[in-house]
Amino acid sequence: MRYRMTVSGLVIDIVIHAVLIIAALSCLFPIIHILAVSFSSPGPAMAGQIGLWPKQFTTDAYKYIATRVEFWRAMGVTVRRVALGLVVNSILTVLCAYPLSKTAHRFPQRKYFVAFFLWAMLFSGGLIPTYMTVYRTGIMGSVWALVLPGAVPLFNVIVLLNFFRDIPGEIEEAAFIDGAGHWTVLTRIYLPLSTAALATVTLFVVIGHWNAWFDGLIYNNRPEGYPLQSYMQTILVSMDFTRLNFNEILRLAQISDRTIKASQVFLGCMPVLLVYPFLQRYFTKGLVLGSVKG
Repeated sequence: MRYRMTVSGLVIDIVIHAVLIIAALSCLFPIIHILAVSFSSPGPAMAGQIGLWPKQFTTDAYKYIATRVEFWRAMGVTVRRVALGLVVNSILTVLCAYPLSKTAHRFPQRKYFVAFFLWAMLFSGGLIPTYMTVYRTGIMGSVWALVLPGAVPLFNVIVLLNFFRDIPGEIEEAAFIDGAGHWTVLTRIYLPLSTAALATVTLFVVIGHWNAWFDGLIYNNRPEGYPLQSYMQTILVSMDFTRLNFNEILRLAQISDRTIKASQVFLGCMPVLLVYPFLQRYFTKGLVLGSVKG
């Protein structure tokens, strides 16, 4: 049977594609503008004359960043944070979502745990109790202070448990009949069938840890322990010239402060832009393919 496109259907498709293209360009234009500013000379950048193409092309801002030990040290802290946070968050999210995805008949206490997690997601103890908890545990100033307070992302738990509940129960029952235990069912059945959901949760975790900046300011008493976003907040948004020597100040006089900020902002978001395409391909796949055959 051949599908024949009608005139109204063609018009609707054109409108949908036009809206999606406009939405995509609205997200892409700011990144292109930041990149253009970072490669422009100080005069046009400070005058606000940069659009989507650099004027008086120069790489002085990136040469200056290459010599900034603080920037690369903050980048290293963020990379360690993302790596540790991804491992801790993923393990705890899966271990929480799997039992909560069971029915009340199989897990009678499920409703109490769900109510507890929902309450914890909607209401928190506040900044001061959280700070005192982190302080009393003795992890202040370390990368664990940036990872452990948010070790269980409750929103990701809800996303994953709802996905687990959509997996056909016949698969799990057949595995139990064959002698499999819960650990085998989780690692051999649920996780392989949850590639799309796990990719989504992974992206949430990576972006969340990469963009976080406030906890880096309150849990680190030394600038050397700041993650990248905290460093950019303190050094880039409000440039502290008291930390610079005379030669660096003379060098900055030849470089626009705006181009330096733009270049570091672009470098800061580049890793996420590189990771996203590899995870996006899982979003378009079927959630459960060929699971039940009858």
